Amino acid sequence: MTAFDYVVVSIEGDYANLKRTDAEEDELKLVARALLPEAIAEGTRLHYEYMEYTIVK
Repeated sequence: MTAFDYVVVSIEGDYANLKRTDAEEDELKLVARALLPEAIAEGTRLHYEYMEYTIVK
């Protein structure tokens, strides 16, 4: 399974815009906040693996 690293760029209501940090991409990924940890804020670093997002400290 592939793993990706993201940073939360912005939060808009029930959705968050994520930007990949492990690869150069200009596009943001729109993800429902229900799929993300509750403690996210703008600037939070996330790791995605096995269909789960976790906060990177």
